[in-house]
Amino acid sequence: MTAAAGDRGRAAGAATPEDPWRALAPRVLAVLARRSGDFGAAEDAVQEALVAAATTWPERGTPDNPVGWLVTVASRRLADRSRSDRARRRREDTAARSEEPGVRPAAGDDSLTVILMCCHDALSPAAAIPLTLRAVGGLTTREIAAAFLLPEATTAQRISRAKARIAETGATFDLPPPDRLPARLRTACHVLYLIYNEGYASTAGAELSRPDLSAEAIRLARMLHSAAPADPEVTGLLALMLLTDARRPARTGPAGELVPLAEQDRSLWDHALITEGLRLATEALGHGAMGEYQALASIAALHDEAASHASTDWRRILALYRVLERITDNPIVTLNRAVATGMADGPAAGLAVLDGLDVRLGDHHRLHAVRAHLLELAGRPAAAEFRLAAARATNERERDYLIMKAASAR
Repeated sequence: MTAAAGDRGRAAGAATPEDPWRALAPRVLAVLARRSGDFGAAEDAVQEALVAAATTWPERGTPDNPVGWLVTVASRRLADRSRSDRARRRREDTAARSEEPGVRPAAGDDSLTVILMCCHDALSPAAAIPLTLRAVGGLTTREIAAAFLLPEATTAQRISRAKARIAETGATFDLPPPDRLPARLRTACHVLYLIYNEGYASTAGAELSRPDLSAEAIRLARMLHSAAPADPEVTGLLALMLLTDARRPARTGPAGELVPLAEQDRSLWDHALITEGLRLATEALGHGAMGEYQALASIAALHDEAASHASTDWRRILALYRVLERITDNPIVTLNRAVATGMADGPAAGLAVLDGLDVRLGDHHRLHAVRAHLLELAGRPAAAEFRLAAARATNERERDYLIMKAASAR
């Protein structure tokens, strides 16, 4: 299998060697958290059990009841932390062993509960992201730190603080009340969206993207969608991820260099993902007012349906960005609207959208990059703006592309 094919398989949700035990993390955590009443301690114990599985199962084979195996090992780790004498240890170990054969917890509600617990509204995204990747994704602290280019100690501290904050709230391991569920789902969508974006377009580092990280976001989004299939924004989020990830095989050249959307070989796009994404995007619409992820999925669908960059329906994309701008009031959305305006109404109109945007975006490299792109379309000097963008870019592949553009622009 080629590297590109491997990335497509991961994005589509195909199993990889670590997935069999990582996918079980929410189910095992649910058992321990309910049994102990301590989410933080249970999560630590589950992580230790997952590490034991990663070490043991490849050599000895996957147990007949992997959930029971993980529950037993995690229970022992939890018991090691809390017991005060050997007699108590014997009782707890006996209880854990006796439950092993019959541990068959339902996956759906438990998965949703774990995700929503990790995305508690008392947590910031910076805290919720690593906690979600550990508790639901089964990633180790070291893997999460590497994914976000953070020191392992910093990542561990964020996870510890997140668990402490959940404990402070007195939250129980149950679904939130019905009146608070929609807001918590929105938080979960936001966290998974941030994880996906960092995987698809890394903010820093030597590579343009982290396929493993965006694939993990897709896996978690599939889990969330399975647990809440009627929620249009959850459906829209999954559709957005699939429609965007479908373009990954054409997004880099042979040496890993960035290939912009206008220059991509669309025959390399993953059309199975596009088909699934389009179905989900259609399914997400028609449920009242359009939400953020429904709008983003609709924009991604229009890009994926176009036979070429030139034939893209920029007028409809522009209309969707206007809707999205009203929903989010996000300056990055305005930046994208400027590009769509430039394609639909001409570069001068797109440049007009950028007027005053620096007040909100500051000296962001993408503001300079979009201005350079629109100046180039208008036949005006753009090299200086490309140089400014390159000087401020923190991803090496993106910086290399902007340097190349600056060298070729006038």
